Amino acid sequence: MRRRAGRYDRQKDLVGFVVGDVHYAVPIAYVREIIQPLELVALPQAPSGVLGVADHRGEVVPILDLRRRFGLSPELSTRRAKWVIVTLRGQSVGLFVDAVTDVYGAAADDDRPVPRLGPEQLLRGVASVIRFADELVFVLDVAAVAAPALEVDLDALRPQGVAP
Repeated sequence: MRRRAGRYDRQKDLVGFVVGDVHYAVPIAYVREIIQPLELVALPQAPSGVLGVADHRGEVVPILDLRRRFGLSPELSTRRAKWVIVTLRGQSVGLFVDAVTDVYGAAADDDRPVPRLGPEQLLRGVASVIRFADELVFVLDVAAVAAPALEVDLDALRPQGVAP
C-alpha cells in the first residue's frame, strides 16, 4: 500500500474488517477487543443473525453473525474469522466477521457519498463511506447493526435465584 507523505498521520479511529467481499469498519471508540471465536451456546428462538452467547471474561456476550445480518450465506469459520467485541449502552456484543483488516483513520477527503441501498440500508446500518487503501469501506452505525443482539434478554438466561 503506497502512502502519500503527511496524508496518513491522522488518528486511528476505525477498525476495519471484511464480511464476504465487502470492506466495513466500526469506530474504534466502540471496540473493546478483537478475539478468536470462542465456544458458543446456541439460543433457541434467538433474534435474526444472533448465533448464540459466549462466556467471555465472566460476561455473557451475544454473538451476531454479520454474514447472516447482511443476507449472505453462512460460511465455515476460518482461521482469519474474528469476533469484534463492541460495547453499547453498557452491554458487550460480539460481531462475527470473516477477517479483521486494519486499524486506521479517515480524513475528510476520504469521505464519499453514502449510496441509497434500498430496504437493506437499515439492515446494514451504513453511517458513512470512505476510501482507504484503494478500497471503498462502509463505516457502520454500530447501534443499528447490533440491534438484534441487544434484544437478547441476558437476565432470562440466568438460573433463578442466582445473583449477577
